[in-house]
Amino acid sequence: MSLIGSEIKPFKATAFHAGKFVDVTEATLKGKWSVFFFYPADFTFVCPTELEDLATNYAAFKAVGVEIYGVSTDTHFAHKAWHDTSPAIGKIEYPLVGDPTLTLSRNFDVLIEEAGLADRGTFVIDPDGKIQIVEINAGGVGRNALELLRKIKAAQYVAAHPGEVCPAKWEEGQKTLAPSLDLVGKI
Repeated sequence: MSLIGSEIKPFKATAFHAGKFVDVTEATLKGKWSVFFFYPADFTFVCPTELEDLATNYAAFKAVGVEIYGVSTDTHFAHKAWHDTSPAIGKIEYPLVGDPTLTLSRNFDVLIEEAGLADRGTFVIDPDGKIQIVEINAGGVGRNALELLRKIKAAQYVAAHPGEVCPAKWEEGQKTLAPSLDLVGKI
């Protein structure tokens, strides 16, 4: 069953953010665009490259009103230790959410049960708490922050302009489409 358009389930988790431990719940996300960026584990190999890419581009996400939440099944304590010891992870300014109870990983259907780890899942959540974008990658395939940002801008545009859709490779400022009978077979 697709999670697209579904409302996120209630949860409560602890994140390491700005040198502190903070609570994060579904209410935290309401009223703004958010990304839940699941990754398998702290102190690994592909994960820090992805999280650093997000950190490098974090200002661009904030500029369009998006908060990033990095999520793994590690604890918030492990996130702090990784942040304090890894040059790549030390750059992160967004919250790193601990999911040791596996609640979030199950809620978003990315839990690898036999390993107790999350798949590389990316979920874009709109201000109403509904999932608008889902992307799940194999463990060895890293994601691209700028492509994620492009998709978010498209989702934001579509949300703000009912009746319009964004074609493939759409970039902010480019033409959109208004689906109608007149377009059938002409694209």
